[in-house]
Amino acid sequence: MYGKQPIGMFDSGIGGLTVLKAIMERMPDENIVYFGDTARLPYGTKSGETVTRFSEEITRFLMRRNIKLLVIACNTASAYALTRIRSMIDIPVVGVIEPGARAAAAGTHNRKVGVIGTRATIESGAYLEAIQRMDPAIKVFSTACPLFVPLVEEGWLTEDVTYEVARRYLGHLVNCRVDALILGCTHYPLIKKVIGDVMGRGTALIDSAEETAATVENVLREGGIASGAAGGPRCEIFVSDLHLDLRLQVERFLGFEVPRISLVNSEFEEVEARGV
Repeated sequence: MYGKQPIGMFDSGIGGLTVLKAIMERMPDENIVYFGDTARLPYGTKSGETVTRFSEEITRFLMRRNIKLLVIACNTASAYALTRIRSMIDIPVVGVIEPGARAAAAGTHNRKVGVIGTRATIESGAYLEAIQRMDPAIKVFSTACPLFVPLVEEGWLTEDVTYEVARRYLGHLVNCRVDALILGCTHYPLIKKVIGDVMGRGTALIDSAEETAATVENVLREGGIASGAAGGPRCEIFVSDLHLDLRLQVERFLGFEVPRISLVNSEFEEVEARGV
């Protein structure tokens, strides 16, 4: 029974689709239900209490869809709400911070790790805490990069302005000679080329989406709840607001056409299902 149930995922918007795509590539037989809180984004500028409340509401919505595992595909929500969500439900819950931190701790040679993310993620200290729990000798250098998100959503993935912003944000990390850099926001993998060019070949980029997907695969297999051949739709996408560019942005993140995006209202009831 568990094998045929879907994986539930949520993010403050559509950035978590990078995690969804990574999971689909590793586990093509799994069904996924994704919720993007597009009406209330960004989470990165909100208080921890507000982010936790939003996360609880979305979790209850996804649990009604009979999910077998929950992925908090949002760095800010993972930083603030992971412990609370794990206490709410009796299925496995995977966040995006621990997988990225674990990969960085294992991958650094000079024990200097960089972290980039939203202001809320950086100010939470969640990556610092996770990395130093694994290896207290590692020095962590963190930088908030708030302009990366709108650049990605505008589709300016390799434009001159994106390089200029990246050089301004990342210069300190280059000078600190970090040899592993955690992309601590689900939007950032889309500008991995720019970030890599600015940081240089000596810095390994840790993609939290890929690391989270690997963790999800391990949890499913070890728990005996991986799908054999689930059937039905490969993924369902729900959002709290259908804005004009949503379909374009969703398909940019996923790399394929999406047949349907479903809208839910403030009471978390599905009110519309259509192409946008």
